[in-house]
Amino acid sequence: MGEARFSGAWAPPYIRPVFYLTGRMLLALAAAMLLPVAIDALTGDPNWRAFLIGSVITFACGFALIRMTRCQLSGGLTLRQAFLLTPVAWTTIALFGAIPLYISDYAQLRDSFTNALFESVSGLTTTGATVIIGLDEAPRGILLWRALLQWLGGIGIIGVAIAILPALGVGGMQLFRTESSDRSEKVMPRVREIATGIVLIYVALTVVCGLAYWLVAMPPFEALAHALTTVSTAGFSTSDVSMGRWDNATLHWIATLFMLSGAVPFVLYLRLLQGQQDALRDSQIWFLVSLLAVVIIAVAAWLIAYGGHGAADALRLAAFNVVSVVTTTGYATTDYTVWGNIMIGLFFGLMFVGGCTGSTSGGMKIFRFQVMIRMLQSQFLRLLYPRGVFPRVYAGRALPDEVIGSVVVFFSLYFICYSALTVALMAVDLDFLTSASAAVASLSNVGPGLGPIIGPAGNFATLPDAAKWLLCFGMLLGRLELFTVLILFFPQFWRG
Repeated sequence: MGEARFSGAWAPPYIRPVFYLTGRMLLALAAAMLLPVAIDALTGDPNWRAFLIGSVITFACGFALIRMTRCQLSGGLTLRQAFLLTPVAWTTIALFGAIPLYISDYAQLRDSFTNALFESVSGLTTTGATVIIGLDEAPRGILLWRALLQWLGGIGIIGVAIAILPALGVGGMQLFRTESSDRSEKVMPRVREIATGIVLIYVALTVVCGLAYWLVAMPPFEALAHALTTVSTAGFSTSDVSMGRWDNATLHWIATLFMLSGAVPFVLYLRLLQGQQDALRDSQIWFLVSLLAVVIIAVAAWLIAYGGHGAADALRLAAFNVVSVVTTTGYATTDYTVWGNIMIGLFFGLMFVGGCTGSTSGGMKIFRFQVMIRMLQSQFLRLLYPRGVFPRVYAGRALPDEVIGSVVVFFSLYFICYSALTVALMAVDLDFLTSASAAVASLSNVGPGLGPIIGPAGNFATLPDAAKWLLCFGMLLGRLELFTVLILFFPQFWRG
């Protein structure tokens, strides 16, 4: 794999394309900041100046990066450059995304760069954990910016999951290798063939979701903000009580449907539009739907039997909150931690799951659980029938050893990181439930944790700054599938 050709002498050759592409992303981020400028100016809020200044700073830095690292990318990126691009771009965008929040007049963010960065990272990674108290009275520009960060992060991770991670063989993602992600060649030459279609579908789903919210119950601004954070399975709301602000069953069912729409592979929509009906037989989707159906029925039955709810109300509450957690959206209509200890344990387990690969969801991803189930099934059959031959098959194809190894390593690494993050949070004086649930909420990009502090009815504002920095790292680590971040800590990556 050859390196791209470059002009200029700044930075080592293999790093220049990384900064060049990051610079282009900063230009797009600067343009996005103009939307909060417009809405704050229209509503007479002085924070429009903060977003304008942030836009100018971001544009200047992005333009400077492009000028200093100008290069030709017609041949794509090498694997080394792709590994480096992902964490560098996401970290840089999160840092610049925090600038308008930090220099705004909004006291909860202005007085603390830690809070501003936490909110930006949580938005970009589509986590949905927030440090803002009093969202119902927060400036509209800030509310819109949070939603925009999540929407941009959602489409960004779809692109990474389709174009880069399969080529890198991260955590078994090579199962979903396409012409646009071939490990044997370059990483990015044919991304544009599918990128345009996916962006259009993403925009269309967002528009339809927003119109549905508006027609049912929400004012236009709230409908827009929630549409941006529903399809991206991100979960930032304009109210402290999230979707619980609107006691409307139809609205909650609409939100459930669109959260689920963001958790399925977006390539599926393209295939359906091309008339490929076999796309509906995708094993990930059927596994996800089956899992959700079983859990929703079980939770609804519990609410009817022990919570005193009627059947329709129990089914709505169960469906909305289970789908929200499994898809890692993080909305809530009620504090489900008061449903009993068994429900707390169930929702804690669901926080690990996540949606399908190639979707906006976080978590460990459905396909990895499917692969592990196939492996366990094969192992038990070997114990029963030592001379038997039991092929490990996924979606009608034999599982290569490299995929199995990647999935096993991912599971191991995930729980090592989860354990380390939990212990680190306890070291800064958080209790076990808060630490354990915050660790999985950040690594799986779910948003709310469990317990009275960071649960569905709580907030991350009271956590110490050290905990917020740890969670920022956890959110980026989980969103970028662990390997692409941790590999940068190996000296061998930087040699040669």
